[in-house]
Amino acid sequence: MACFAAGRAFAAPHGMFGGGSPAWREVASTALAYGIPAPTMTSALSYFDGYTTERLPANLLQAQRDYFGAHTYERLDSPRGQFFHTNWTGHGGSTSAATYNA
Repeated sequence: MACFAAGRAFAAPHGMFGGGSPAWREVASTALAYGIPAPTMTSALSYFDGYTTERLPANLLQAQRDYFGAHTYERLDSPRGQFFHTNWTGHGGSTSAATYNA
């Protein structure tokens, strides 16, 4: 098993995280609402959500990578493997990932 959370003992809906997720969220949000630091709990919840969510909104991250380094990106409305690059500034020229001396 690649990750312990993928095992049946932990996975939804019967596992210890599956049924406890709403309570976990309530405890974390209550701690935050009262100004109680809960970095481990909230980070673990974010990690769990990221690990168990099939599709995450990484579009902002992909757009930033493309803007600053011409990394290209894939779109959900296009076939898998088709990459796009956007001229974000509209000023022409080409942008490429390279090194430079400052």
